[in-house]
Amino acid sequence: MPWKSDIQQGFRDIAPLAVGVAIYGLAFGLLAAQARMDGLQTGMMGALVFAGASQIVVVERIVAGAGAMTAVLAGLALNLRLLMMTAALREDLSARPWWQVMLGVHLTSDENWALMHATRRQGHAVGYWYLVGGGLCLLLVWVSSTTLGAVLAQAMPEPRALGMDFAFTAAFIAILRGLWRGPRADLLPWLISGGAVVVLVTVVRIEPSWALVLAAGLGAGFAGVRGNA
Repeated sequence: MPWKSDIQQGFRDIAPLAVGVAIYGLAFGLLAAQARMDGLQTGMMGALVFAGASQIVVVERIVAGAGAMTAVLAGLALNLRLLMMTAALREDLSARPWWQVMLGVHLTSDENWALMHATRRQGHAVGYWYLVGGGLCLLLVWVSSTTLGAVLAQAMPEPRALGMDFAFTAAFIAILRGLWRGPRADLLPWLISGGAVVVLVTVVRIEPSWALVLAAGLGAGFAGVRGNA
């Protein structure tokens, strides 16, 4: 069946990025253990939430002593970017059964969303099931690596001492490189987004999660007005 081959292709194609996901999944598991979460709780959080950046933000706030509501709001703010990402999938999700829509939305992440669009720009006709295949690969890797990190927390040193905390940044750099269409199309929108983050965090001094969401909206809005979205 075509949909099975699309799932398998998405699963295979995202495997290199999944290695980075596994590394910062281990780092998140260590962080979760500091918040007194065991392996089962960490794995369940990963399966139900499946939003690595937001999970990291929430647990970091808890470890830092912030209240639960503050931590959750910070995670939700960072996850607002998924509204724009899933909006870009409207043609892929339209006319599908509700369970396929829910599955696609749940499995959408920065990595498989970016990979699907980058693959399309290379001339390959990939779509919903390709996205699902990539998402399933990432979900399995994320849940297993975060669970393992929490279980092994007592035997491993601080992740920053190993440089594991940079894996999350490195993965996003790889994603951005795949999405780059050249300076003519992307330079100004990206500069606007990056500059807005700096101003909002250092001058306006708003919470970094909200700064990322607002800056992304500004950059995307500018690109849309120019007709480059």
